[in-house]
Amino acid sequence: MSTEIAPLPAVTRSIRNPVLTGFHPDPSILRVGDDYYLATSTFEWYPGVGLHHSRDLVHWRPLGGIVTERRLLDLRGCGDSNGVWAPDLTWHDGLFHLVYSDVASFASGYWDPQNYLITAPDVGGPWSDPVKLHAHGFDAALFHDTDGSTWLLSLSADWRPGRDRFGGIEIQRYDRERQRLVGEARIIFHGTSAGLTEGPHLYRRDGWYWLVTAEGGTSWEHQVTVARSRHLFGPYLADPRGPLLTSTGRPDLRLQKAGHGCLVETQQGDWYLAHLVARPYSPLGNCVLGRETAIQRVEWPAGQWPTVPGGVPADTVPAPDLPAHPWPEEPATDHFDGPTLSTRWSTLRRPASDDWLDLSARPSYLRVHGGQSPVGRQTPSLVARRVSAERCALETVVEFDPADHRQLAGVTAYYNTTNWHHLYLTRADDGRRVLELLSCDRGRRTAYPELTVDAGDGVRVGLRARFDGPVVRFGYDLGDGWRDLPVDLDATILSDEHAALVVDGEPAAWGFTGAFLGLWVQDLGGDGAHADFDHATYRQE
Repeated sequence: MSTEIAPLPAVTRSIRNPVLTGFHPDPSILRVGDDYYLATSTFEWYPGVGLHHSRDLVHWRPLGGIVTERRLLDLRGCGDSNGVWAPDLTWHDGLFHLVYSDVASFASGYWDPQNYLITAPDVGGPWSDPVKLHAHGFDAALFHDTDGSTWLLSLSADWRPGRDRFGGIEIQRYDRERQRLVGEARIIFHGTSAGLTEGPHLYRRDGWYWLVTAEGGTSWEHQVTVARSRHLFGPYLADPRGPLLTSTGRPDLRLQKAGHGCLVETQQGDWYLAHLVARPYSPLGNCVLGRETAIQRVEWPAGQWPTVPGGVPADTVPAPDLPAHPWPEEPATDHFDGPTLSTRWSTLRRPASDDWLDLSARPSYLRVHGGQSPVGRQTPSLVARRVSAERCALETVVEFDPADHRQLAGVTAYYNTTNWHHLYLTRADDGRRVLELLSCDRGRRTAYPELTVDAGDGVRVGLRARFDGPVVRFGYDLGDGWRDLPVDLDATILSDEHAALVVDGEPAAWGFTGAFLGLWVQDLGGDGAHADFDHATYRQE
């Protein structure tokens, strides 16, 4: 693994949380030699399983994602906030092992959580064909014991009415040579009174097996629970002092929803916990940035329970005594000069493949062939990047000659199929090329015909989408300077909280992904329309 920058001498410095800003939940942290990796959930977005790399736990660089092909995961038809849940990255016997869940549903007590395992000698691949594991529950993870055996842990889901859907943490042996699960699955932990026990990770230290789980749900009551046993199959006793980490009951904290943790040991024997957090715009308010990744220092004397100082997520944490290793800063502007998309971009429900994305047809342009409507779940054409700050903007220049009202290209502030804002070029009935604005709030669309702009016959049009705290604003440039559309749109509808919907006690929709800024092209008539984007600039305050 190339380091790109020579390491600097270690100095007193801090980890500033969150270390991964914007939509980066359910972290699995791993150290291999001097390299640290964070794998995170991606749900309906490609590349599946976000991957970041560090040498000092302070500076992180994106490596894109691991699951980049339909061979590894097919997200066609994937529902909002379905898809890749809670990946687990481990290293054993000269191979990286990645387990990930492809969750197909969460309605009426069902999840349909198919689990897969892939391996690679290098974190950059190539990755093996997936081994199909069980579908007993999501949040599956591997544990490699000191005797050479490997075990699969997961939530044991229970679909039966009147039962606890979170039926406990189960374990089953995985035969690496035969690439299959063997023996019976056993429940080893039913959780604490916090309930909703999920996200297991298992460690062996000082003669104990240590089981780390997430409890309380992934919102305000989230927590990290630790239990231990002398034996692999238990019984496991939870720490009698309570959770290792939580922000429950502390609305004053900047970092909320603290939970779903994973431990890592440094080269010097220090321990750290990677976990998810969220930053609401107001106390216990909407979290437009989604669930993010933070890191806490863990004190873990031999044979004793691990603790996080204060038991709550800290904004800054002492960094390990490692050489500082910053990475080159990402340019604000992507000129689309490379053969593939930058690692900062994600694509919705289909990989960034040349059947709809083209970086070679015009040098320094991204050509996007139009896809389905906002509700289409098979072939949408949306290239987007995570919103990582309360105040940020995406600017681009597009060349687009729509034939009629069925062809649209522009910029979007996006959450999911039912919550988004979109400024786009299209063709009016009278033949004019126009800019129009459309919003969608829980599936209810709002048009702004009074804001329609005659785009004229100029080839190039500048478009901008900007987050200003709880407000989204759009702007355009027809060659005579930037102008803002005179309307403030609600940014908080692009949040996990707003997207979640419970009907008669059952979840009708969940929100797990956070907001995006993106380039969106629709060809609703399937007539072969495409748009060319000259560049895209992302800036944040």
